[in-house]
Amino acid sequence: MNIKKIKTSIEKNLGKELRFKFNGSRNQTEEFDGIIEKVYNYVFTIKISNNNNQIKSFSYNDVLTENLEIFTK
Repeated sequence: MNIKKIKTSIEKNLGKELRFKFNGSRNQTEEFDGIIEKVYNYVFTIKISNNNNQIKSFSYNDVLTENLEIFTK
């Protein structure tokens, strides 16, 4: 998969409730539910569902390198 296909896939899921798993540094993982809120040229933002309007941003490269995994609910 390449960046262009990833961006297209994320754009198709814009506004949908999804499940995310972020594989951070030092073997730390974080799982959360959220909605892809906005899509930009190099990054996209996710509004976290269970927090007080917390927004996180990720690059398409995070998905390509599997640091961020996206699952349908």
